[in-house]
Amino acid sequence: MLKEFKNFIMTGNVIDFAVAVIMAGALGAVITGFVSKIAMPLIGLVTGGVSFSDKFWTPGDEVYKTVAAAKEAGVAAVEYGAWIDTIISLIIVGFVMFLIVKAYNKTKAPEPEAAPAGPTAEELLTEIRDALKK
Repeated sequence: MLKEFKNFIMTGNVIDFAVAVIMAGALGAVITGFVSKIAMPLIGLVTGGVSFSDKFWTPGDEVYKTVAAAKEAGVAAVEYGAWIDTIISLIIVGFVMFLIVKAYNKTKAPEPEAAPAGPTAEELLTEIRDALKK
């Protein structure tokens, strides 16, 4: 059983999957850093200094300056700004993955064109019939 497990683990698919998971985690960290440190400040600059990460809503009439202050007071805070950051991150991740897959597809050898379909059985039989009639 141990030998079978070793063979299973050492197959290319499992190792490829492990590498893909590790690379996805690293890529996710890079993109999260890009979104929070570069993209969102630029978006804030374009929108007149608005920082989405600071945007939240609390039920009731009480106004809190920060999410931390609302949480400290025991009030539920809907952090829609963090959700907007997450959506922007998702869009960027999707775009980066699109670019990676597009670049990968360019490296693959083109598939050979399918051979043209031959005559159907009915066409062959018709041809034989016509040849016999002559």
